[in-house]
Amino acid sequence: MNATTWADISAGITGACGSPFAIESRTPVAGGCINQCYRVAGAGRAYFVKVNSSKRRAMFEAEAAGLAEIAATATTRVPAPLCTGANAEAAWLVVEHIEFGEATTRSMAQLGEALAAQHRVTARKFGWTTNNTIGAMPQLNTQNADWLEFWRECRLGYQLDLAARNGAPGALLRKGERLAGGFAALFADRCVKPALLHGDLWGGNAGFDRTGTPVLFDPAVYYGDREADLAMTELFGGFSADFYAAYNAASPLEAGYEVRKQLYNLYHVLNHFNLFGGGYAVQAQTLVDRLLAEI
Repeated sequence: MNATTWADISAGITGACGSPFAIESRTPVAGGCINQCYRVAGAGRAYFVKVNSSKRRAMFEAEAAGLAEIAATATTRVPAPLCTGANAEAAWLVVEHIEFGEATTRSMAQLGEALAAQHRVTARKFGWTTNNTIGAMPQLNTQNADWLEFWRECRLGYQLDLAARNGAPGALLRKGERLAGGFAALFADRCVKPALLHGDLWGGNAGFDRTGTPVLFDPAVYYGDREADLAMTELFGGFSADFYAAYNAASPLEAGYEVRKQLYNLYHVLNHFNLFGGGYAVQAQTLVDRLLAEI
């Protein structure tokens, strides 16, 4: 990035904080595959900055709004959003910089308790006030009072449409359409409440500060079935038995979760196919076959 962009980021921080800020050092931070990330510091203050192309400004604005939505609940710590901005070269998001430590048995349990508390925050409808992204892909959050309709249209159906354009096998698409028409059977008489979800809760988006306090970041916020967050924690691992025990003690999961979690994780596996291709089509078809066998 050129000097003008860093000057614009400094100006944005100054405006948000109400006191002058100049970047004295900037250090690249590894870990993300979508954005360039930096720790910037000056005058004894440090911030975490994400940078992408200028057309990604809306993505960063939605992420900042999601962080603020979670922060307002006082249930789970998130990096406090400071400002977003863009110029002709780049778009950026500036948040609180947090020094991370190691997970412990107690901190993992605290994360389970915090997530259960977050999921008790509800809304009148499923979805959210704005669309955002899941990874680098658009995530539709059109508000709907019907959870099954929301999932069919804004999650499963949308990803299947993208998969068709991205060359997914015909068998996957045909079976996916069958599933879209029949997955309501997996819910029986279950009443789903619109819970505040992180939305992209894999192990890489959770950590612990130096005091052991749980921290969630990189959200894809919306209001939906709390089981969708829990399901994703199991997709790639990274959450211990202490986390699940604490969550279940606070908010026990309902019968049928072991099947429904496959429906929720199908969304993320299809999204990975649409982002990266490869073997994710096989994994998606395996999930579809398992789910069709249940309905």
